[in-house]
Amino acid sequence: MNYQEYWTKINMKSDEINTLVTSYWNDYSHMGTWQFWLVASLTVAPLVLLYFTLDRSRMFEIFFFGYTVHMLWTYISIPLERYGYFVHTYFLTPLLPFALNITASALPVGFLLLYQYCTNSNKNFYLYVLLLSALFAFGFATIENYLGLVEIRKGMNQFYIFLIDVGVAYIAFWFTKLMLKCKYSG
Repeated sequence: MNYQEYWTKINMKSDEINTLVTSYWNDYSHMGTWQFWLVASLTVAPLVLLYFTLDRSRMFEIFFFGYTVHMLWTYISIPLERYGYFVHTYFLTPLLPFALNITASALPVGFLLLYQYCTNSNKNFYLYVLLLSALFAFGFATIENYLGLVEIRKGMNQFYIFLIDVGVAYIAFWFTKLMLKCKYSG
């Protein structure tokens, strides 16, 4: 196949997949299903909680940390989903990444509130991340799997999700500390 033939076929298959995903969403994940409303609440509830609990004196630092968690998890989630390792089977809209409610709300808010708590209280962030990651991976992901909201396949399991959570939180922490160091040294 030449260059143009590849792109013609890729675009054709992409259109087919988009049509199929939209049809699936219209049949199984639309606003009339309890799954849609659960996904919507998992998107909105953490943001409402954040509104009432955010330390506004450190808002930009804390949001930077949360944004970093969001970006890292989103970029990890996309290939996990695309290759069928960790797929969210119910989602807000077929136009956005399927795991958006988790990667843009639940995980970033959970970890940024943990970051806020640990840095305000001089607690060991590394230890608390292990605990929260275990709760997310072994508790929350297991419940999502049981309810059919996610499919964990091809050797992926909760332990790998735990490791990803830990890695994302630690990298976001180090990156935030680096940005703070640059801010105060310049």
